[in-house]
Amino acid sequence: MAETLLAILLVTTSATEASLVYRWPPSPSTTPRLSRARPAEDTLYHSQLDNPWRASHFPDAAAAQEIPGLSKQSMETEAEYTWHRPDAVRERSQSFSPSTSHPGTGQNLADKSPVLYDYDHLFGYSADFLASLLCPQASMCHQKFELLVDNLAFIGHPVCAEEAGVWRFKPEKVKAGPRGRESRVGQSASASASPDSRPTSSEKVSPKSSWLNKFHFVLVLDIPDPSSSASGNVSKYFDIIYEQIAFTVTAVLFQEQVLHNFVETECDLLGRLKESCVLKGESFSSFVTQALELSSIAAAMKGLYEAVKASDMAYITIHNLPLEIQLPPYLDDLLHSDTENDVDPMHNIDSEDARTWGQDMSFGWKLQPLVPWKSLLLLDGHNGLDPSMNLRGSHVNPEDRTLVEGLIRFLETASVTLSLADMASLLDWDLETQVMPTVRWLVQHRRAKVVDIVHVGLKTVFTLPPKFERPLSELTAEFEKEFDHPSVPPLPVILAKISSSISKQTDNHFFASVVQDKELIPMYHDAVLWMLKRDMLITLHLRIRVVATRKVKLRVRIERENALARKAGTRDRLRRGLLQELRDGSTEDEDLDLSPPAGTSWLPLSPKAARRHSRRQSNESVKQDDTERPPEDDNGAGDGEKRTTDEDVSDELDDPDSGWDTAEDHLRPSMIPDPGRATPLQRRWLAAMSEGKDPVIVKRFQLINQYFDGKKSDDEILYRAEISRKQLREVLHHYEEYLQTFLHPS
Repeated sequence: MAETLLAILLVTTSATEASLVYRWPPSPSTTPRLSRARPAEDTLYHSQLDNPWRASHFPDAAAAQEIPGLSKQSMETEAEYTWHRPDAVRERSQSFSPSTSHPGTGQNLADKSPVLYDYDHLFGYSADFLASLLCPQASMCHQKFELLVDNLAFIGHPVCAEEAGVWRFKPEKVKAGPRGRESRVGQSASASASPDSRPTSSEKVSPKSSWLNKFHFVLVLDIPDPSSSASGNVSKYFDIIYEQIAFTVTAVLFQEQVLHNFVETECDLLGRLKESCVLKGESFSSFVTQALELSSIAAAMKGLYEAVKASDMAYITIHNLPLEIQLPPYLDDLLHSDTENDVDPMHNIDSEDARTWGQDMSFGWKLQPLVPWKSLLLLDGHNGLDPSMNLRGSHVNPEDRTLVEGLIRFLETASVTLSLADMASLLDWDLETQVMPTVRWLVQHRRAKVVDIVHVGLKTVFTLPPKFERPLSELTAEFEKEFDHPSVPPLPVILAKISSSISKQTDNHFFASVVQDKELIPMYHDAVLWMLKRDMLITLHLRIRVVATRKVKLRVRIERENALARKAGTRDRLRRGLLQELRDGSTEDEDLDLSPPAGTSWLPLSPKAARRHSRRQSNESVKQDDTERPPEDDNGAGDGEKRTTDEDVSDELDDPDSGWDTAEDHLRPSMIPDPGRATPLQRRWLAAMSEGKDPVIVKRFQLINQYFDGKKSDDEILYRAEISRKQLREVLHHYEEYLQTFLHPS
């Protein structure tokens, strides 16, 4: 909204007229629009003709070529390219209507100086016309208001008194929810009820208003250029602005009007001040300055406007009621379909992230997932809070003291070197009902941000974002003031080392590439926090996939052929299948070791015979190999070996779900995409990978290989499997030939 917000208006209606009571800023203006593309200013005049319009309207094309060039000053004065609202620009002397007057003054403003134009005109329209346009009939009040005029959008929630002029809360309308999934168009959790509704049990009626019939708190936006807007995003953009600002402020104003006749009192004050300034001939800017000192509504409108334009939190006060209002930090990204940001500002409302963060924080926040293996970074200020906030002060209510003390403990415990689950354990808090709500509150109020865990020894792998939020020159100057120690190099040097470390196979973490001295860890720890607060670092996580190699597949295939042969009571089928597979093998199989692992049964073929098969010997040599085979015992196992599980295995071989007759039944290396949902054949491959390994390591591999899908980070694996990083490294070492590891952002 920082891009599109033009003004904030307060409009009222009495029994006789509508009035624009106050606005901020004093003199808003719209973004210039072009009626057609404007040629470049640094080219010759004859090349600036924008065909076909300019050429067809030029009176003498030949005369144009006699003009050697056109100065920039003359080009800047060409107003024909600029689009103007019809009849919006008129001479000020012609802009005053004879009927324009203010109640109570008895004087016509047309008799005053043209300086008074600023009092009663806005965006080229008469203030009275805008006021009447923005205060609809009573039947259209108490609901969302959205009006598009030319390149302007007016968004608000007009409210009105009852017929007798009494302001009262309306009873809440309790409606049965729709079955199934609710419609998400134009709805939000905060807008589930009207801001002017209250339960009938708490209804309170204020004294009858003397003149105020309606009021409307209006946000004026510049409608984005359709050529730079993503399809459908503008509607959602307006919805969020209405829900987060117009809805909230109107609710507070309506409440105070019902309870204390507050809005009418404020409008009377502003009206009298305006009349006084007009009678004295004071400028409109003088009226605005005085209004900010006298009216809390005026001051709140100014504070809200400036905070929105700065994409910051708005801390405003209305009738001694403090309010914190904000929009999603990346809301404006909804207007750009070609944004280069790495995180989509629009998330699926049914996604896991939307459910954990809540609907209000599902759009335009670019938040990391709120999961137990993430960490929390407190932002600048005293423990991430406003330095002026004294949580231990005597002003804290006794009933809130327990909550405040808990918050203080949490802030003192929070560290980027601890996960949220670790913080819950240290505090003895429940993760879901205590830690997560506290994190949501801190993030929503921009006092903290969810980040990845930073290793205590800074052995974390970082990379750089595609672009920084601020110019590197400014960041470098700030970094030099903050870290002036001679052992800390300039910021560009640190960034260069981080960028080059990604290409290294080992020692690519921050400590090895930048710090290189344990004594400097505390200082560089602060430097990392400084960069994380400014979104200058992206943490890379280890992700793992399982690869079924040709060797594993061949071993499983031979086991199957062996079991089938035992079941059939003959070796012919086994021999033919094995020879064919070996003949189809690549040259790399010449060095393939087909000898059985320790403690396992294998084919009655010697390694020498198997290697001869892999070299694709002739049929004569195959027959010769058969004569060299050792004699078989009665059970069909060479050298007296017996298998106790052959019957069980053979029963599974004919299972239609065994996977042998599927497309994955081949000897080419392939990925097991989801080991947690492995097929029967993939489970055989996983089991074959563990043959001959330490039973403890095998059991751990069987426990955690379900997370080796390339999607789960190492931090998530450690949390879900409840193992240490050392134990994970042991598994990766023993199964190295079957695992593919890579670094990827979370």
